[in-house]
Amino acid sequence: MIKSAHIAVSRHLLPFLFFLPLLIPQANAQRPKEAWLKRYVNSIINDTTQAEQATLTIYPTFASAPETGIELGASIMKLFYANNDTLNRLSELQAFTFFTFKGQYGLVLENAVYGDQDRWFFLGETKIQQFPLLYYGIGPNTPEHNPASVNSFNVLFRQRVLRKLYKNFFFGPEVDYQLITGVDFEQPSAGNPHPIPRGGEGTSNLGLGMALVYDDRHNVLNVRKGSFGEIAYLRNFDGFASDYNFGSLNLEFRSFHPIGKRDVLAWHIKGNFTQGDVPFNQLAQVGGDRLMRGYYLGRFRDKHALAAQVEYRLLPFAFSKRLGAAVFAAAGAAAPEFSAFEARNVKGAVGVGLRYLLFPKKDIYIRFDVGFTKEGANFYVFNGEAF
Repeated sequence: MIKSAHIAVSRHLLPFLFFLPLLIPQANAQRPKEAWLKRYVNSIINDTTQAEQATLTIYPTFASAPETGIELGASIMKLFYANNDTLNRLSELQAFTFFTFKGQYGLVLENAVYGDQDRWFFLGETKIQQFPLLYYGIGPNTPEHNPASVNSFNVLFRQRVLRKLYKNFFFGPEVDYQLITGVDFEQPSAGNPHPIPRGGEGTSNLGLGMALVYDDRHNVLNVRKGSFGEIAYLRNFDGFASDYNFGSLNLEFRSFHPIGKRDVLAWHIKGNFTQGDVPFNQLAQVGGDRLMRGYYLGRFRDKHALAAQVEYRLLPFAFSKRLGAAVFAAAGAAAPEFSAFEARNVKGAVGVGLRYLLFPKKDIYIRFDVGFTKEGANFYVFNGEAF
């Protein structure tokens, strides 16, 4: 039984694109500004560019989350092939900025850029935001009620610079910088207060390491066939641009299998294993809008976390050119030691979603997902698949 339902809508959603054409006065379409707006909306909805041409799309965004209330923003997405050659892989750059009526704000940058003939691969993300998060404590079975609210200014910068070794194998340095400052650790009004965790008063840490990546995907936003795998190790040294001394090993594998002409069966495994004096914001986590949908990001956190998911995608329905759907299931757990993973601590999530084909020539969908857990339901809207 679902105990509660929380709205946790992602910050890359595009609902205005569906309603914007209705707001254009058809009777006065000859006016220069309205004609330009109509052409712009048509270029987005119908993807009028040639397949090899780069697209730069700017659109308003709207979101809502329990921590922020109403959230407004804007997003820019660029899709392109190196040298305008469709034999190369599709690269994507996204920039998103938002604000709320509670004075919260943020900027999110994401990149997956392939060079000509895949000689180089740049993969990373940057987040700069004043944004609260819920803190339930540390451990595999923290209670779902009475979390603390941690409001802070935080920065995350993670970038991999990878060189092709052989065919689909890439290798190169990886940097991970995380800052959390101006922390306001607000205890719950009911229940026991949470002990302030390591890093709970603010912390800054720079991790340096190497990553080995296998990638034979052609479209990172909607993979229909191929695989992605990564093994990366990062080390933070106390006193060397870091407040704490710790290391992390990250393992990930995704695989995509076409079923017939339209459908895709995809599965995903991810593990994060840390050692040393790890601050609470960099502990391994279970939950989020990509893996374990239905659980709040960081609902469970500890030194180690392991999760897996499987998803069946109908892209699109047989009776529609643009509408599709997906069903998914996931399981994951957190543990203080690798040997402490136990079956009784495994959490499960299931969900369904709708898809709308936004860029037909580049095969990119918007996803509308709802994930269900024993603690409730969460809703997500994103451009591009979860993995």
